[in-house]
Amino acid sequence: MATNQPSRVLLAVLIVVVLVAGGIGAALLYEYSKPKSSRPVLSVQPGDNVTVNYIGEFGSGAQQGRVFDTSYYSVATNNASYPKSLEYQPRSSPSAYTPLPVHVGAYAPGSGYTIGNLTFGSVVTGFWQGLLGLVGNQSHVVVVPPGLGYGPLNSSCLATEPLVFSVAVLRFVPVAQFATLYPNGTATTGAVFPDPTYGWNDTVFAVNSTSITLQALPSVGESSSPNGVPFVVSDVNATSITLTSRLTPSDAGLVLGHATSGGLCGKSQFIVNAVDLTSGTFTENFNPEVQGETLDFVVTVVDILPA
Repeated sequence: MATNQPSRVLLAVLIVVVLVAGGIGAALLYEYSKPKSSRPVLSVQPGDNVTVNYIGEFGSGAQQGRVFDTSYYSVATNNASYPKSLEYQPRSSPSAYTPLPVHVGAYAPGSGYTIGNLTFGSVVTGFWQGLLGLVGNQSHVVVVPPGLGYGPLNSSCLATEPLVFSVAVLRFVPVAQFATLYPNGTATTGAVFPDPTYGWNDTVFAVNSTSITLQALPSVGESSSPNGVPFVVSDVNATSITLTSRLTPSDAGLVLGHATSGGLCGKSQFIVNAVDLTSGTFTENFNPEVQGETLDFVVTVVDILPA
């Protein structure tokens, strides 16, 4: 009786199937053992256009740690955790607090690069350089020294004023200018009203067709803040009033004042930059408050549009 054995053809087929199956298994094993290749993470490179959230703080000077600008509404409205600088200006509405469009590079057209409804413009060198290599949603502190920021102080924007000065008791004001200089005053002899510059009372001493004579009525020891700078009336006589500043060297960088008229470098607002008791003077700094200071920016990249 013949023995039942697989035919040679069937054996050949089985061998092929086993080999193929083994090959597939080896291939799958090799595939799963390979290190996974990851897609490169997009990071900020020169020439990119990016949107950035930021908190700008002073990293040096008397205002160190104070916020001078931010793109976050929550920071703008939180003065307890984020005290503001002397010249800080809030934006017009909550909707104005949005990520800043920035061109990452030394130059951009005057009108910036327009992409969609955003215009990407130039920023100070230290700011855009600090963004290089960052990826989306990554926060980083960018330290910007004056040389990479807003530059050193411009000495032509500094003015020196005395800590002690005198003003006349009587002042003669043209009739045509009275209403402008004294909007709350009445040009009638004997009328009394606050002096808009010094705060003490003035009285109309005499009136004629061309001028109005005003007499100042301060008291010794009375506080006065001409131009926003603290003084005290230290002496009064028949012809003059002496005012002595209450500034001390520790006030430097922390007092905001304004020029009654004029100003320097296109600004009427100044910060008391220095107080020198030896020379009896203080310095009014009409430079922007960020000029001459190291600045710290806490930045978070939101979107990256490669060049």
